[in-house]
Amino acid sequence: MKIQVWSDIMCPFCYIAKKNFEKALEASPFKNEVEIEWKSFQLDPSLKESSGTMNMSDYMMKRKGFSKTQLEQFQNQLKEMGKGAGINFNQDTTIAADTFPAHKLLHLAKEKGKADAMEEALFEAHFVSGKNIADIDFLVSLAEELGLDKKNTRNILSDDAYDYEVKQDIMEAQNLGISGVPYYILDNKYAVSGAQPVELFAKALGQTYQENIVKLSEESGANTCGADGCSI
Repeated sequence: MKIQVWSDIMCPFCYIAKKNFEKALEASPFKNEVEIEWKSFQLDPSLKESSGTMNMSDYMMKRKGFSKTQLEQFQNQLKEMGKGAGINFNQDTTIAADTFPAHKLLHLAKEKGKADAMEEALFEAHFVSGKNIADIDFLVSLAEELGLDKKNTRNILSDDAYDYEVKQDIMEAQNLGISGVPYYILDNKYAVSGAQPVELFAKALGQTYQENIVKLSEESGANTCGADGCSI
């Protein structure tokens, strides 16, 4: 069974969904029969920030129109959701940055069979450790930690290698009508969107595996990030 996942590194719900999905998959009797393909998506393609000086709170207020009260409410709810998924969101240090270089690195990792590990490493770096995921030096060091060649990684991140693959994923999402992430497509037939609980992911996996799916769209859609920002 193949599962395609569209996500963006700057999407907190994508990180929560990943953790919940993994718990559901780990508990399934067919976990070794599932192939996961990570797909690129950019919530804000216009964000070309790479300096590491813009924090996420300023970004959400200035670029997404959040008031200070709305931002505090959102961050408090996100913190609680994160705890439930086993994530310690460190929102005070999260840096707003262009995610395109990180997506290029993900495609390189995918080629080397390490996409899932890279996805996790990038999420943790961004949301927990406060790293600048647009900084080439940092991305090269992260790749090296996962066993990828340092020189090759730097060359790829410094030219247009994998630009096409990232853009193809984004175009595919547009063609499928995907406007927010996380977005999971199971066996090219069924979809679950949003940071759904473990139970819903387990239900979707089981029903897809048994080819006896019920409509899940009514249960999906909340807790997503789109072009206008994130909503709970």
